[in-house]
Amino acid sequence: MKTMHWQPSPVLRWIALLLLCAAYLQGGFNKAMDFGSAVAEMNHFGVSPAAPMAAAVIVLELGASALILTGFYRWLGAVALAAFTLFATFVALRFWQMPVGQERFMAANSFFEHLGLVGGFLLVAWHDLQGRKND
Repeated sequence: MKTMHWQPSPVLRWIALLLLCAAYLQGGFNKAMDFGSAVAEMNHFGVSPAAPMAAAVIVLELGASALILTGFYRWLGAVALAAFTLFATFVALRFWQMPVGQERFMAANSFFEHLGLVGGFLLVAWHDLQGRKND
């Protein structure tokens, strides 16, 4: 028995990838346009040296998103954003250290939403590598 697989249109697939990368494109552009605030964000989370790390985050967010959207080493861009997101989530959203209340509730929700993004990027990487193996 032959199994049928649905394939989304290339445009729909690209839009889905754009939506997955949207927060990183917006974040990278905002940090690039207001570098002082990007450095302040690094300082807020105790990341140092703040200025070089802010610059690295800008390059990572925009560069990895570009890899994903162009398909050039898509798997690498997806793994990079998955690793970055996982690291940043544990740095910025330590809800378990917060007192019970609205702030903790919101941080916990955001923490698990970010884990969902990590999973999505890992699926993109896996799918891209599977496609390369079948070429």
